[in-house]
Amino acid sequence: MFARLFLTLPLLALFGAAPSAQPVRTGVTKDIVAACGTRDGWSDPAPPAHIHGRSWYVGTCGITVVLVETSAGLVLIDTGPADATPHVLANIKALGFNPRQVKYLLMTHEHFDHVGGMAAIQKATGAQLVVLPAAAAVLRSGKPDREDPQFGFLVKEPMTPARVDRMLGDGGMLKVGDTRFSLHANPTHSPGSASWTWKSCDKGKCLTIAYADSISTISDDDYHFTAHPDRVEAARAGLRVIEALPCDVLLTPHPGGSDLLERLSGTEPLSTPRACIAYAASGSERLAGRLAKEAAAK
Repeated sequence: MFARLFLTLPLLALFGAAPSAQPVRTGVTKDIVAACGTRDGWSDPAPPAHIHGRSWYVGTCGITVVLVETSAGLVLIDTGPADATPHVLANIKALGFNPRQVKYLLMTHEHFDHVGGMAAIQKATGAQLVVLPAAAAVLRSGKPDREDPQFGFLVKEPMTPARVDRMLGDGGMLKVGDTRFSLHANPTHSPGSASWTWKSCDKGKCLTIAYADSISTISDDDYHFTAHPDRVEAARAGLRVIEALPCDVLLTPHPGGSDLLERLSGTEPLSTPRACIAYAASGSERLAGRLAKEAAAK
């Protein structure tokens, strides 16, 4: 017995101990579609769901919020609207985590339905907020960017100012323990839009998750894209970024934008070829339709 033990210890030192199995998380639904039913509101509660590996859906029936477990703590991407904050925190706890384990807060874009709860989540977790420079002023002030096509809508929904701890540029990387989060600026939906990618491994299968930002080009009633060619080109450039993302598993800020709840429930494949390419193409079609509609109205 001792001989076997002495032989085993050097082998473990040389090759490393076998990776432990993924811990079973309580409170996770296997059918988030059934849990939400016909509810798809931004603040409609949804139970947490497993995405892949150590990535979890902790948002609502209508807004995606993603929690990623790393060897150095948790990372939360987006928060949902302000009134969803208690629910997001409850979902984190339902998974068996303490919200104080959240070390970094990331975001897709600077609108109240996706980051309206950022200040409250930051207070509850003590986490550092990392944003694109183009989104920093909005998070710090809680007031929308006047260059945002949706300014007329957004100004009616001010957010509580949040503390910006770090700005990361396009192509930047945030390393948290054993996980690297890559930032991709794609100013299609808003000036500060960002997508994030990271590698996720589960039972020996590694995939790249792409949390791709919204591809819609909508605006308030007084805004005309044809009068803002720079904004149109920025939107097109952002769509090209999404099209080129490494993208085994596509996540979107509104789950309905990619049948995300169905894919998490297993009624649709979680991973599909060319998912980000098709998602970007849909955005290009919408933008072309918007421009054609504006041109016809002149």
